[in-house]
Amino acid sequence: MEPSKPSSVLGKTPIRLILADDHQIVRQGIRMLLEAEPDMVVIAEACNGREVLRQAQELLPDVIIMDITMPELNGIEATRQILSIAPGIKVIALSMNADSRFVLSMFRSGVSGYLLKECSQGELIKAVRIVLKDKTYLGPGISDIVIKDFLTGWQATDGSAFSTLTPKELKVLQLVAEGKSTKQIAEGLYVSIKTIESHRKQIMDKLGIHSIAELTKYAIREGLTSG
Repeated sequence: MEPSKPSSVLGKTPIRLILADDHQIVRQGIRMLLEAEPDMVVIAEACNGREVLRQAQELLPDVIIMDITMPELNGIEATRQILSIAPGIKVIALSMNADSRFVLSMFRSGVSGYLLKECSQGELIKAVRIVLKDKTYLGPGISDIVIKDFLTGWQATDGSAFSTLTPKELKVLQLVAEGKSTKQIAEGLYVSIKTIESHRKQIMDKLGIHSIAELTKYAIREGLTSG
């Protein structure tokens, strides 16, 4: 979508943002909030992980507001890939999920901030300004999670999908859980059908799961897809 503001505000270059969330009504609300600020402009919106990855490469925004559970590519893997290409982009996770596995996995992928969607309007604006100063922003309730898991040796992620599976396996698991066929997954990832079958077998062996139905339930439980 085209920016709704001019390219400069009072002679200053505006903060350019991308919103990534699979719910349009959520994106609309966040957009209205951000663009109420005179120096912020939303330059694009994405409804899935692959779309925000493409937009980030093409537009090089200052900040991306990133949901975690999105179709095709979850926010954790999307963040990891974006920052491997353009490390100067700041990513703020905005999620409904306060589970320590997601919080820590997002920080390991490189986010600069983490907020819950129930946060106040001012918190998101504050987070954007703080991460642009190369600082980390933890929303209310998130700092306690990070501190507790640091003190216990980051044990909360043991046994989770994010610590058990490789990035490629996580991607395949998500696509399987979204109902994609082996052929569709192979074509989407530009590999052979045999490669996807091999990945699927490795995933099942690692997780001790023996059916697609159980894989789907597991992926939903782990937050890789909403089902």
